[in-house]
Amino acid sequence: MSLLIYAMVALTILLMASLVRIIIGPTIWDRLLGMNLVTTKIVMAIAVLAVLMERSFLIDVAIVYSLLGFIASILIARFIEKKGQV
Repeated sequence: MSLLIYAMVALTILLMASLVRIIIGPTIWDRLLGMNLVTTKIVMAIAVLAVLMERSFLIDVAIVYSLLGFIASILIARFIEKKGQV
């Protein structure tokens, strides 16, 4: 059980590092990569929380969140690639 708490702490620290990449990122692509990292860390945190709390429905929430993060990344990348032309 305590190993899962250490995992949550590590995920929180890595999430903060990803947020720094979003803020500092010299290009828009670095910021998009940072957003992908944040989404991944949140999905992993939800999965660890599901194990900690013994709630299986949180795994479904993590799957839906990862799908939404993937779709958002694709849409933002296409928007950037077309230079804002819709």
